[in-house]
Formats: sequence, C-alpha cells, structure tokens
Amino acid sequence: MSDTALRLGTRRSRLALAQSGQVAEAVSQVTGRPVELVEITTYGDTSREHLAQIGGTGVFVTALRDALLAGEVDFAVHSLKDLPTAQPEGLTLAAVPVREDPRDVLVARDALKLTDLPRRARIGTGSPRRTAQLNAYARAHGLEFEMVAIRGNVDTRIRYVHDGELDAVVLAAAGLNRIGRAGEVTDFLSIDAVLPAPGQGALAIECAAGNADLVAALGELDDPFTRAAVTAERSLLAALEAGCSAPVGALADLLADGQIVKEMRLRGVVGTTDGSRTVQLSTTGPVPETHDQATTLGRELAAEMLAQGAAGLMGERAH
Repeated sequence: MSDTALRLGTRRSRLALAQSGQVAEAVSQVTGRPVELVEITTYGDTSREHLAQIGGTGVFVTALRDALLAGEVDFAVHSLKDLPTAQPEGLTLAAVPVREDPRDVLVARDALKLTDLPRRARIGTGSPRRTAQLNAYARAHGLEFEMVAIRGNVDTRIRYVHDGELDAVVLAAAGLNRIGRAGEVTDFLSIDAVLPAPGQGALAIECAAGNADLVAALGELDDPFTRAAVTAERSLLAALEAGCSAPVGALADLLADGQIVKEMRLRGVVGTTDGSRTVQLSTTGPVPETHDQATTLGRELAAEMLAQGAAGLMGERAH
C-alpha cells in the first residue's frame, strides 16, 4: 500500500466526527498511512422531519455509500444501528470494532433516576423503540410518562433538559462516551427495562469490496465477538422485516463461566409505542463461529416472536 492519505467518509455531526476520528487513528496505525476525514452531508442531517416519518432506515447512510461507490472516499464509518440490514452490491463491512456500552441512558434534571421521575414527567426521544419500552415500563410500575418526540444532535437534546423544556431525555451511552459527555448521565437504563437498538454502541467500517488490500487492513480492527453479536441482532431485525425506526430492541451478549465464554444470549422485544402490548423473548446458544450461525440465531428468535404476534405490534412500519 502506498503512503498517500486514505479518505474516510463521515457525517458532519460532532458524534460522527468523534467516532470517525477514533477510527482514523486506529486505521493509520494499522496501515502506516495518514487518514483524512471527508465530511459528507446526509439526508438525515438536513431533513427536519422525524426519523420515523422519513423512514429511518438508511437516511444517514446513503450519501456515504454513494461516495464510496463513486470512489470519492476509500472507506466510511457508520453507527452500526443506522445501517439498513441489506448489504449493497460492491461494498463490504470490513470491520466491526469492539463495541462501546450498548445501553440507553437518562439525562434528567436534578440528577433524577428513572424511578425518581415525577408523574407525567416529560421525556424526550426520537425513537419509537425507546418510547414503546418506556411506556411499557411505566405501565408495569404504576407510573405515567409523557413521551415527547424530539430531533437534533446530542448537545441539542441535552439542552432541552438544561433549559427546563423537558424533565429528561434518553440517549445512547456510547454516543455520550465518545464525545466526552458521559458525566451528564443521571441513570443507566437497565437492559431488563429497555433493550437497545440492534447494533447500538457498535461502529461499522465499510469499503469497496474489490479493494482487497484495504479490506484486509481494516479487517485487523474487527472484533469477532462484537461482529457475531450485532450480526445476530440485525438478523432478528431483518427477519421481523422491520427498519431501524421500528420499535424493535435487541441485544446479544456473551455468557461466561469465569474467564471462559460459554454461550451467546440474544434478547429481542417489539411493542406498540403506547406500551400496552409487547412481545419479549430470549434464546441462548453456542457462541456463533460463522456469519451463518449468528444469522440463524437471530432468525430463529424472530420466528418465535412472530409466532407470538410481533408483526401486529409494529404498525405500518412492518413492510
């Protein structure tokens, strides 16, 4: 490989630039080549509509993929939860690095925790998945939340709380960690209460499938456990035929006996946004060693969820 700079395509948001900057450093170490960030504006960045309305799937990804296919950038970094489940012709997912904390967190006024929030607390999120699960949690615990649909970057969302417009917002722990604002977190939401989005906390490094040298170099950043987990989660999402704006939560984690990893557990949930009905199931099996094994784990759990009526809970977003 030459010593010319590699061009990394990234969204312009503070979070995207932070993520891409971290990857750029790692790629530079692996390849010995400088990496320059190429900022690309996506439809999801410019549209003022709510993500669920513009069909969340791919709105932050398409422009980056177009730039890759056109040869304007050499590789791109995505938040894996934004990626549509179908892989486009000509591009390959070269690496899924070690995952950050996949949990959702609360940033609330007065350092409140979820259980401390007052009745009819105003909680901001743009996610039907978070809305569905928090409303279900409230119903189960005799609480009542007023869920408020919001857009905007992390800083904008936190400002709603600081300005007193909202009692709390729900964000991804990984994003706050990556931009150095983890200190804002007032509560980590238990996985038992709110399952994250499939792939949450993980990054996807994508490049042209034909660039064998670059595919191999980027592959050194791949974490096999993270890849197996997110593959299972995304397989569940695909088998439910739901896009990334549907109210689907999923998390695959490793079950260890001491230092020895024994099994992988996959949990999935789908629910109506008012929290009145949910289907939540889990399955446990050997740690997948191939893409097909991870995919099968997700597909089988999705089949069980569909048998229990999951499709009817996703509304018009299920195609």
